[in-house]
Amino acid sequence: MLRNNWSSSRLARVGVFGLLTVTTAVIFTTNAADARHYRRHYAHHRVQREASESSSPKFASIIVDGNSGAVLQSTSPDGLRHPASLTKIMTLYLLFERLESGKMKLDTELPVSQHAADQDPTKLNLRAGQTIRVEDAIKGLVTRSANDAAVVIAEAIGGDEDDFAAMMTRKARALGMSKTVYRNANGLPNDEQVTTARDQATLGRAIQERFPRYYRYFSTTTFSWRGESIRNHNHLLGSVEGVDGIKTGYTRASGFNLVTSMRRGNRHLIGVVLGGRSGGSRDAIMRNLLAENLEKGATVHTVAAVTERNGADASTDVADASDTPARPTPQVQAAAAPAPEAAAPRPASRLSALAAATAAMPPAQAKPEAKPMESRIEPAPLTNGVISSQPLSLIPGSSEPMRPVRVKTVQVKAGAVKVASAAPAQVAPQVTNTISPRTDVAETSGAVVARADIVNKPEQARAELPQQPAGFGTGNGVLGVLPAATAAAPAPAPVAKLASADPAAQPIQMSATAKPAVTHSGWIVQVGALESESEAQQRIEAARSSAHGLLSKADPFTEPVVARDNRKLYRARFAGLERDQAEAVCKTLKRADISCMTVRN
Repeated sequence: MLRNNWSSSRLARVGVFGLLTVTTAVIFTTNAADARHYRRHYAHHRVQREASESSSPKFASIIVDGNSGAVLQSTSPDGLRHPASLTKIMTLYLLFERLESGKMKLDTELPVSQHAADQDPTKLNLRAGQTIRVEDAIKGLVTRSANDAAVVIAEAIGGDEDDFAAMMTRKARALGMSKTVYRNANGLPNDEQVTTARDQATLGRAIQERFPRYYRYFSTTTFSWRGESIRNHNHLLGSVEGVDGIKTGYTRASGFNLVTSMRRGNRHLIGVVLGGRSGGSRDAIMRNLLAENLEKGATVHTVAAVTERNGADASTDVADASDTPARPTPQVQAAAAPAPEAAAPRPASRLSALAAATAAMPPAQAKPEAKPMESRIEPAPLTNGVISSQPLSLIPGSSEPMRPVRVKTVQVKAGAVKVASAAPAQVAPQVTNTISPRTDVAETSGAVVARADIVNKPEQARAELPQQPAGFGTGNGVLGVLPAATAAAPAPAPVAKLASADPAAQPIQMSATAKPAVTHSGWIVQVGALESESEAQQRIEAARSSAHGLLSKADPFTEPVVARDNRKLYRARFAGLERDQAEAVCKTLKRADISCMTVRN
């Protein structure tokens, strides 16, 4: 009996164990099939998502081999896009130049202006009147992408943000970034601030090849600022093997941007993704692009380093900003009512036209007014007449950048030498006034004078001969007898056109009806620099209606200026304000999407 019970129990245990085994096998088989199905479905979904991302009108990408310089993969690499905070790479490039030249140190304290403190939205919360060390400003840009710290750097180097943006664009040309235009130092929305994936890859290579000592800041993962630990926005740092930088960026108009550098083994890749739909998808696309192209990369460094087209450009810009006083420069600003950031990108035709115009800019030629103060003015070449020059500092009435114009020469034609006699005086040929057709006199020589549009009356632009006392010239001389009564007065000559050293830029004919300069008191609020005076007046009216009465007692006026690319612009301005009033006006106008800046008069 006991043996039978034990046998039955043993059979039952074997049956239960067999059932459990079968059940477990079924479960594992099902789970494995489900897992394979899920992986296939996820991979298919990822491919579809990346294909959808690549078809976005904002999307562009490029992978460049840092060893050979070859383009391994690209999608719309030359399409114009907005850089957003990738702009700060160039801001740091110019700062690294000054550190390398010794004009700044990492512990140099940079002052914070009200304009810098007003920058939104991502910032270090700097306050006007404070200072920030250069090294802290660098880390603030790299990790938090601080807009206020970027403007602090711009003002410390360029005097104001507009001048600094012009320096950035010149540096881009020197590096071969032919389609990039900068309008500010931090990448906040501006319709005219554009770049391409190819240009950003060039800058990504250049900054690490030129400044290996300072490039290491782009690998900063966390930054401690006033007790707060700030993490880097670049999530590929620490998560993808070999990634050592460099920068992210985002605005509604640009989408999610990323420039990445990866070194693995002997290979080096630089990747750019512009216009991602989200930060996560942008990062995923970059990971895949790097993984797919890594094996294609060369293992031996053969490409020449990215160099500036003019050998002295870098040192020239560093010297320019520190040795010359800052001057306000015109900024072509957005329309009074810009389109929402979420709207579709502007038509490619307009951006293409902007790129074509900026591509013609010469690669960072030094400006005459930006030479170091101790430099000597070279003497003018000898001519057959008299060439006079007047120091720019002695010309009153304007603080604007001055453009030189050619001056007239006086050529005296005389008859043969005669001996004085008692006979009636012989009349010598007339004194004629001509313009010498010398086309070989460069714009930067000492044979030119300041811009003609500062002259109040057209007659003052003529190089007239001084009046002579009565009876002058009635005696006998080596040129013969020239009675004063018969001497012909020199005919007035037209003002010469502006000579341009840039073959791509068109010379500007200065108007003979230039208005006299008017002095305006108090702080000035500028709301735009437009192509025509009527547009400037419209901007003034738009600003007045949006200022909620803050500009009711201000003095509106337009001011013609000549931009660096020789375009004539008209500034739209309000004067007669106190500093706090001007700052309050700017804050109100910025909330109404009207660009604004304050200027101390």
